[in-house]
Amino acid sequence: MNNVLEFAVHCAMESGKIQKQYFQKKIGIHHKGEINLVTDVDLACQHRIIELLEESFPDDYIIAEEKPNFFDGGKNKWIVDPLDGTTNYAHGYPFFCTSIAYEVSGRVTAGVVYNPIFNELFFAQEGEGAYLNGERIKASGIDDMKQGLLCTGFPYDLATTKKNNIDHFIKFLFHAQAVRRDGSAAMNLSYVACGRFDGYWEMKLNPWDMAAGALMVTEAGGMITDFNGKAFSIYGDELVASNGIIHGNMLEVLKEG
Repeated sequence: MNNVLEFAVHCAMESGKIQKQYFQKKIGIHHKGEINLVTDVDLACQHRIIELLEESFPDDYIIAEEKPNFFDGGKNKWIVDPLDGTTNYAHGYPFFCTSIAYEVSGRVTAGVVYNPIFNELFFAQEGEGAYLNGERIKASGIDDMKQGLLCTGFPYDLATTKKNNIDHFIKFLFHAQAVRRDGSAAMNLSYVACGRFDGYWEMKLNPWDMAAGALMVTEAGGMITDFNGKAFSIYGDELVASNGIIHGNMLEVLKEG
């Protein structure tokens, strides 16, 4: 584990302490949209992470969910979701995490996803594999999508846009063993990496939702692309992640008219 990854783990653990301290307690909840929340815990976690990063990596740029962002391609970047799964957190549902990734010259080279309630720390480093609590993980070996457990999510503008993922969700219900929707992209990707899920797809995501988890998937031997099977980018707005074996089958379902 290099210094960058070690520091990302430290930041995620610090954020997790805040999440654990206030979990299932009365907290300030604010609305960025009709159903898009931000809590005082999101803001406290982000403040702590940025404080730590600015102190130790003053020349790097920080992209984070709850701040204005300007994407400077010339700098190394920390990509931070201080609390992925805010709606879950606000309702006392223990499926949420902190996600932190590091990008160098357009490549994500390190990533951390930490759920303090489950005490599960996922981390990955480019070319060095993916790990859960220090044990190396790998994607599943499921080769029949009918035996696969898939997951997905829905955009915040679900009620007002046709591109809302509902049609894909219905189709996958008939092609997979089961489909879950549990509200944290970073956790979903990490679960694909460790074989709990066999595949995951979603649209209208942001870099902080995907960066760390996407590295986890590829370092665990999985595959990640856009809906057309083309190269994935954390700056795109859709992804398909899988164990690699059922990836083509998932793409076929997404292409169904």
